[in-house]
Amino acid sequence: MNRILVIRGGAIGDFILMLPALKALRDAYPRAHVEIIGHKQIAALAEGRFYAQAVRSIEDARLSSFFLRNSQLSAEFASYFASFDLVISYLYDPDGTFEENLRRCAVRTFVRGPSKISNAAHAARQLARPIEQLGVKVVDLAAKVFPCVEDRQWARDLMSDLPRPIVAIHPGSGSERKNWPIEKWIALFSRSCAPRTGAREHQRLGNHRFLIISGEADEARRALLEREWKNQDVRFAHNLPLTQLAAILEQSIFVGHDSGISHLAAAAGANCILLFGPTDPGIWAPLNQRVRVIRASNGEMASIGLEAVSEAIKLSGARRSRPTVLRADAHWHQHVKKRRLDLQDARAHFIDKIEKDFVLDQVAQRRH
Repeated sequence: MNRILVIRGGAIGDFILMLPALKALRDAYPRAHVEIIGHKQIAALAEGRFYAQAVRSIEDARLSSFFLRNSQLSAEFASYFASFDLVISYLYDPDGTFEENLRRCAVRTFVRGPSKISNAAHAARQLARPIEQLGVKVVDLAAKVFPCVEDRQWARDLMSDLPRPIVAIHPGSGSERKNWPIEKWIALFSRSCAPRTGAREHQRLGNHRFLIISGEADEARRALLEREWKNQDVRFAHNLPLTQLAAILEQSIFVGHDSGISHLAAAAGANCILLFGPTDPGIWAPLNQRVRVIRASNGEMASIGLEAVSEAIKLSGARRSRPTVLRADAHWHQHVKKRRLDLQDARAHFIDKIEKDFVLDQVAQRRH
């Protein structure tokens, strides 16, 4: 297998969820030349960064003819497709027109992947199945990105004046239903003008420096937070290239929602606290070790409490082999606190018993 082409559209998270399959393919054919057709600003995460040698834009107008039956195909792209030993496509192609046109180009092996994710299994597992059809086992479903030297140097230069640890916050997502209320973000992290609970939580998190990440879809939330925190030690990073953002997130604690940026943070190796509500983390949560999921028990993001998030941030250094799903309702946290007190009492009783037994043993030895 000398030349491999992977075609993947979709948003940031869609692309990153496909990376475990691509990594297994790359590991199986380490000498192969791999290219990707996708959204260039997203696929840049793979270009020259382990996964692929080159990337082409899926928005190239010459590709449009490949989605029409009996069309005059672009000669350049026809020759391009024919140069690959294997083409794997995740494009939406319900009537098989795209596949048929690629076969007209004499593509040697064509494999179709799912364009939509069902509720049958984790998304990364579903996206890995086309690779496994080729006899390549996909064992590790945790996506990884590999920032290059230049990416890391850029991140160091940008963040050099910020004390560690850095808490990176992405308060948006692709859907308002998946967002934690902005008032809760403000209450958790504000130094002033915050409810009493928020102020207390901030004191607990006060040794961190905050970086607010936003994209084009987050304009309203970003503007509100900029007004709220304009006189505070908070830095905003807006519309950064994903390659540079990945390098920033590598060494951070990240707090976000079910979003593409959260998948990027997890893939970069950040300690992630991800808030889930209406979507299923069993399908959509990153499977990386340093991921904690806090899921709203009733599916409503507003039901996730400040205590659950602040507690997760404090525990963010803990490593787990699979994402940890934490319940966010008040009754559960009362139960946890009671269990902790019970364990403290039991530990104290156990230590007292050991000390008492030791004293009795010493007395017995002296008598003998």
